Amino acid sequence: MKILVTGGAGFIGSAVVRLAMARGHEIVNLDILTYAANLENVASVADQPGYAFEKVSITDRAGLDRVFADHQPDAVMHLAAESHVDRSIDGPAAFVDTNITGTYTLLEAARAYWEGAGRPEGFRFHHISTDEVFGSLGATGMFTETTAYDPRSPYSASKAASDHLVRAWAETYGLPVVLTNCSNNYGPYHFPEKLIPVVILNALHGREIPVYGAGDNVRDWLYVEDHADALLLVLEKGALGRSYNIGGENEVANIELVRRICALLDERRPDHAPHDKLITFVTDRPGHDKRYAIDPSRIRDELGWRPSVTWEEGLAQTVDWYLENEAWWRPLLDVAMERRGTTG
Repeated sequence: MKILVTGGAGFIGSAVVRLAMARGHEIVNLDILTYAANLENVASVADQPGYAFEKVSITDRAGLDRVFADHQPDAVMHLAAESHVDRSIDGPAAFVDTNITGTYTLLEAARAYWEGAGRPEGFRFHHISTDEVFGSLGATGMFTETTAYDPRSPYSASKAASDHLVRAWAETYGLPVVLTNCSNNYGPYHFPEKLIPVVILNALHGREIPVYGAGDNVRDWLYVEDHADALLLVLEKGALGRSYNIGGENEVANIELVRRICALLDERRPDHAPHDKLITFVTDRPGHDKRYAIDPSRIRDELGWRPSVTWEEGLAQTVDWYLENEAWWRPLLDVAMERRGTTG
């Protein structure tokens, strides 16, 4: 397929681009290159045949129309989004503009292209979203595809709105869509404002490692390359109009995650051990969701997908990647330190 990937220079989007290219797909990478995007994330495929880059915003209808006309993709994978909860609390306007207005604009451009091409049967619009749209869980229970939406931050509210728009365009206009909602991602090329890279890099620099509240917030951690694999599977084989929850089957409390990273760094950089002495508990974020957990039975039962990387394996691989790729993260530190995130 020729796939138009929005946000393909970001963390998850670049993993999709790299994997899709490895599997022989053609890629049109559409990204406006905001602070969290980095073309170094796709440098390994940028010179390969079948790859094209377009610096276009998803809020730019004329630019989107040109991209669709020039490249005529078989499918869209929509990953472009503002995604950091702390930043959404500080400045919600950008989240409304990108995640809501941008998704609307992209939907209209995709619909015009699809209708103009005679509504080709194989066309797909895959909208990638988050489990945060479902709100917060207590000590038990899991999110399913039928869980009621209950967003609690400007970020999750904007993503919930985008999900609803995609479903409405499917119902009203017949646009062939599939949707996915994922748990917290981690792995290589993660912009250093999120929990795992913040912990790694602060520990390496001997800085305090900030942990919200008591550190007992629980997340389900999904290795980004596993996520990319699941996304391509849903694009190719998911049922139209269907949503699929994608989880890592790795529920971990934040403080446990932080201590495990410190232990891995103790082994790899013993001169600065013990790194857990840097842990500092800070005032909790407003409306901080207590627990996320995904029930992945639908994607497992219908499409045969399960994560291949355990939390222990993925975390060790991620720590090693950051230790080996200082040239990638060093230039990003000043931008990341403008707003330090601690929840991933």
